[in-house]
Amino acid sequence: MEHLKPFTNSELKTILNKRSKETKFGEHISLLSDFSDIYEQLSKLDVSYVIFGIKEDVGVFANYGKTGTYSAWDAVIKVLLNTQSNRHTHAKKVLILGHLNFDIYQEKLKKLDQNKKKDVQKARKLVSKIDESVAFLVSQIVSAGKIPIIVGGGHNNAYGNIKGTALGLKKSINAINFDAHHDFRAEEGRHSGNGFSYAFAEGFLKNYFIFGLHENYTSERIFKTLKKIKSVAYNTFESVMVRRELQFDTELLRASDHVATSHFGLEIDCDAIQNIPSSAMTPSGFAVNKTRAFVHHFGQHDLVSYLHICEAAPTQDTETRVGKLISYLITDFIRAHENH
Repeated sequence: MEHLKPFTNSELKTILNKRSKETKFGEHISLLSDFSDIYEQLSKLDVSYVIFGIKEDVGVFANYGKTGTYSAWDAVIKVLLNTQSNRHTHAKKVLILGHLNFDIYQEKLKKLDQNKKKDVQKARKLVSKIDESVAFLVSQIVSAGKIPIIVGGGHNNAYGNIKGTALGLKKSINAINFDAHHDFRAEEGRHSGNGFSYAFAEGFLKNYFIFGLHENYTSERIFKTLKKIKSVAYNTFESVMVRRELQFDTELLRASDHVATSHFGLEIDCDAIQNIPSSAMTPSGFAVNKTRAFVHHFGQHDLVSYLHICEAAPTQDTETRVGKLISYLITDFIRAHENH
């Protein structure tokens, strides 16, 4: 399919750092040899999880954000494949598919100016094209009975994930979003701040829960809008972690009650994690171990249909840190789902 760059055996050999008396994650994962019909190939394989990356930051740019999310996939794949393969990591259940490559759009982005409305509108049209590729690939994976694990890109890709999963299951789905932001902005052209509102308006998203919304970065108008929509629920970071009016574990259960009654997507925005290089890095956010506990909790559910980890924007200096973080979250998810 267009934009999909398959992950190859030669790439795997380049990345793997083998050591005697140890077995690495990358030594046991599966790869596809034929990409002419992804659905057909996946259907035949005894794997449960299909991991792929999205290399773009067009959606972030189109939302006036700081770019850099393009780099997350490369940072993660290097670390993940060199994680230990043992009874806890379930590498044999994993297929590494490759990544969606949007270099052609990234090149166009270099010529655009965020201060010009016309240029932002051009970027938003490109995001709609990215949506099509993401939704199609996710639908193929879900139709084949596998769980997609999607790494990288902006949070605009939530729309493609939700739409693709809904098409694969032939019904609307729910979503839980671990995020400092609601991403329920107006339908003003696609960008990283309105993936959920578009999915909701088009009927692909039913129940939606935002976990850890930052009060300082949510307008009063949005609070009023969220309150009016019965199928949307949320808590704020301040109510859980600062004022302690709500308990983290109790809120996990409340969020589960809201989304886990049907198939749902699990969205993790790195903007919500304290001091992690991302498109909107925060000095005040959830600790990494809280994030891992969150992923573990929702990974245990039978009806969790995909995992998406987005908005990480590693630099050369922080590449290993981001790669390790996201690799932990991926393996936490797989471990929780395998052991539930």
